Amino acid sequence: MFYHVKRLQYHAKPERPDPVYAKKLQEVLGGAFGEITVMMQYLFQGWNCRGPGKYRDLLLDIGTEEMGHVEMLATMIARLLEGSPVDQEAAAKSNPLVGAVLGGMSPQHAIVWGLGASPNDSQDFPWTSRYIVASGNLLADFRANLAAESQGRLQVARLYEMTTDAGVRDMLAFLLARDTYHQHQWAAAIEELEAEGWDATPVPIAFPKQLERVENNHQFWNFSSGDESAEGRWMKIKVDGKPIEYVQDPVPMGDEPELGVGHPKLYNTVRERAMVGAPNGR
Repeated sequence: MFYHVKRLQYHAKPERPDPVYAKKLQEVLGGAFGEITVMMQYLFQGWNCRGPGKYRDLLLDIGTEEMGHVEMLATMIARLLEGSPVDQEAAAKSNPLVGAVLGGMSPQHAIVWGLGASPNDSQDFPWTSRYIVASGNLLADFRANLAAESQGRLQVARLYEMTTDAGVRDMLAFLLARDTYHQHQWAAAIEELEAEGWDATPVPIAFPKQLERVENNHQFWNFSSGDESAEGRWMKIKVDGKPIEYVQDPVPMGDEPELGVGHPKLYNTVRERAMVGAPNGR
């Protein structure tokens, strides 16, 4: 069961309208790493969770919090769209809204969403469920969550530097703080999952080792010019007790692919279709 409290989790009041910045802010609402994505990702991971109750509760707690973040951003965008800036084109003097669009405002904000937020990114590309990860493997999912919070916080930090509006910056500072904790939280949850033996590197640890080509699982293949990649810590680890082998000049292990002509009936059908409408029947 969900219920809605009419007050926002945190303030979402800009100092002044800014339709152009509202378009930019759409990225952290409806973009690939925006608040809609993490909201849906955590909720579906939680609803599908078959692990210990504490992990399910963690996912649903954070997913529900992200609903509040979506509402804050939608409210901020709507308030940024109220009113319009000084006309930027002579042709727009009689219509401030036209002037705002010509100045870089999203036309969809004006035409489709009636000066409101939308479930789209900053280029008006619609949010899609293909952005989310909910595999059922908690370790794999929590790693995706840590990556999502890292990318999301990065984008919020960049947006913070793109405005001087104190009200907008105040809300973004709050979101940055929550993203800070969420990154640490997912890192701690990953450690706890591994410590409790639910899974380990490589995910999934339960896949039968005898079905893996273990002769290739400890090699670094140098596929680009230069060998600086040999200097990293990844060369100092062990996989299944074996030191990493740096393969300076990898060579192909498979044969050159050769495809047959296919079934004669299929070939003739394709050829006949290709000839339809050809000049002189050719």
